[in-house]
Amino acid sequence: MELSNLSTMSSMAESKVTGIIKSLNALEDDIDSLNSKVGDMKKQLFVKAQSEIDSLLEKTREMATKEAEVIINASKEKATAESAKIAQAGDAKLSELQSKIDSNFDEAVKHVVSTVLKV
Repeated sequence: MELSNLSTMSSMAESKVTGIIKSLNALEDDIDSLNSKVGDMKKQLFVKAQSEIDSLLEKTREMATKEAEVIINASKEKATAESAKIAQAGDAKLSELQSKIDSNFDEAVKHVVSTVLKV
């Protein structure tokens, strides 16, 4: 009877070990499946992150372009105003010189004529 008891116990232990092995195999399969899903999620996350990076980069470029346009337009306006001031000052100086030439023209002609006639 003890032998049959041992045989039964051995059979039960074998059955338990087989059950544990099957459970471990199923657990291993589940872990493999989860690892695969995690790998897929990592790829999707990378694609999403890259897409966001590209989108933010494009928005940053647009903002920088707009800011550069504002700066360039302000510089153009300032340069135009400065150019107008310089042109106005040049015109005033030219008028002043023209006026001096006109006012001293007769005297210069007399001086030239007297110098030529003395020779």
